[in-house]
Amino acid sequence: MHDGREVANYILDYADDNGIPMTNLGLQKITYFCHVWFLISANKPLIKQNFEAWEFGPVLPYLYRFFNKFSDQKITTRATKLDRNTGSEVIARINMDKTEESLLESIVSFYSKLSVSQLVEQSHVSGGPWHEVWHHEAKVNPGMQISNQAILNFHTSKEMLYTLQ
Repeated sequence: MHDGREVANYILDYADDNGIPMTNLGLQKITYFCHVWFLISANKPLIKQNFEAWEFGPVLPYLYRFFNKFSDQKITTRATKLDRNTGSEVIARINMDKTEESLLESIVSFYSKLSVSQLVEQSHVSGGPWHEVWHHEAKVNPGMQISNQAILNFHTSKEMLYTLQ
């Protein structure tokens, strides 16, 4: 499993290389869909941390805070993390095998072509993981976390044919 900052930076690099302006909201959604596809296709989580259900969809709070300064503008920096060996801040880079990287590139390529409103619409699907957590009937739902099991249950029970073409 990877740190969400590593995945986010991969997406940002892809977007820059392909002339796609990436906002915080778009980045959150594409990061989420990368995680979803890894759960479905590779049968393992891509990201260590859980997503939370926020008003505009699934969010990794620490990513939101890091890129919030860009608001709805193009992100021009990369997420950093502490290097445990040196104690200094370094750009978070993902290290994965060729099979995982190929899958990640396919997912990012597909979803980066969608508008932010399309991404939000797809993440808000009725009965989906975000919807079930956001519209929880209990008075308290601490952290509003979207579990990997909820993601798998929804996407595998719908018998949907998924394609990234």
